[in-house]
Amino acid sequence: MDERARLSVCLLNDSFPPLIDGVANAVVNYARVIQDGLGSAMAAVPDYPGVTDDYPFPVVRYPSFDTTKIVGYRAGYPLSPRAMEAIAHFAPDVIHTHCPVMSTVMARALRERLDVPVVFTYHTKFDIDIRRAISGHLLQQTAIRLLVDNISACDAVWVVSRGAGENLRSLGYAGEYTVMENGVDFPRGPAPEAAQEALRRELALPGDVPVYLFVGRMMWYKGIRIILDALAALRRAGGDFRMLLVGDGMDRPEMEAMARQLGLEDVCLFTGAVRDREKLRAYFSLSDLFLFPSTFDTNGIVVREAAACGTASVLVRGSCAAEDVTDGENALLIEEDGESLRALLDRVGRDRPLLRRLGQQALEQLYLSWEDSVRRAYSRYAVVLDHYKRGLTGRSLEWTDELYNLLDDLRRGITAARNFRENNLRRWQEWLRRPDR
Repeated sequence: MDERARLSVCLLNDSFPPLIDGVANAVVNYARVIQDGLGSAMAAVPDYPGVTDDYPFPVVRYPSFDTTKIVGYRAGYPLSPRAMEAIAHFAPDVIHTHCPVMSTVMARALRERLDVPVVFTYHTKFDIDIRRAISGHLLQQTAIRLLVDNISACDAVWVVSRGAGENLRSLGYAGEYTVMENGVDFPRGPAPEAAQEALRRELALPGDVPVYLFVGRMMWYKGIRIILDALAALRRAGGDFRMLLVGDGMDRPEMEAMARQLGLEDVCLFTGAVRDREKLRAYFSLSDLFLFPSTFDTNGIVVREAAACGTASVLVRGSCAAEDVTDGENALLIEEDGESLRALLDRVGRDRPLLRRLGQQALEQLYLSWEDSVRRAYSRYAVVLDHYKRGLTGRSLEWTDELYNLLDDLRRGITAARNFRENNLRRWQEWLRRPDR
């Protein structure tokens, strides 16, 4: 890519701060790194009540309604005239959408208006969210088919891991994809000792027992039932530990209730979401192991965050999160059940020299900064743009293309009529104020 060519990139996603999740984190860091010396970035995301955006890049908010109890985030209106005009004024060279639902609807409408390529990144196993939110097999399959149509209509499809790509294939996607891994915004190495000790005192953590950590959305499909079952069995056998569960989500009340039922309320601390990145870094750094028995996640940014702090992860064998790790070298692998996790913790939980060695090797072998990750993606934008201009993207035409074109034409017609009315009203008011009329 010509280093002198500075691209403007509009990033779209259905989740964004104040919501905290891995994809929102990815969008923030894509925009931050692009803006910081590569090109120009803008984020277009749903509005949240009372939100204040203080980023080094512009953020366009469009109207939304509360669907957090269904899918965990707010659903936006993707054809908002004000948002579309703001993005058109920004004049992006590339539109990069990170969610295959409303954000990609907006991306496709913008493509028809601006004649620029659409890149889509597949981060999450959306079929699981669909089956959770929609009852009835036929409706679920229809929603998945529309999702795949949306993805297939994009000019380039990226996935965050090979496993994510295979999941996308299993839903019916038949096109090409490129693996584009996510990075982390933590610097290489643990948080300062003073920050770790301050957090240890705040949480009243004893220094002579293992500390385990989970960070993520509090949803059952993240594998937290496995963690609680394992810890309950470990405690019944006389084990002592502290478990920190950092994050928030729809299932958190049920999880806290289960911890109480299992007699773990004094050793399991549900902290809620931690938005201070330096404080979160201290959580990772003071923990002996990061427990992440999730088969839902397609990449697991948190695994790389743990590695950045010199903390090894416990992962499910064969999961996407375990894709690039080596058991016993830079991570520990288990089967997808509580007994397998219990046996592992019983075996290695107090072997701190072993855990420190695993953590150091995780730092050396798994760390990937957002700067390196986004620079690779930014170079790839130029390839996508070249293919788009030469008609080589290979995207499939979907019946929804015509629907989105009609909707955008209707939106522009309504906007033109409103502008015509307002201009004429202003002229009429000016004429009425003239002293010589």
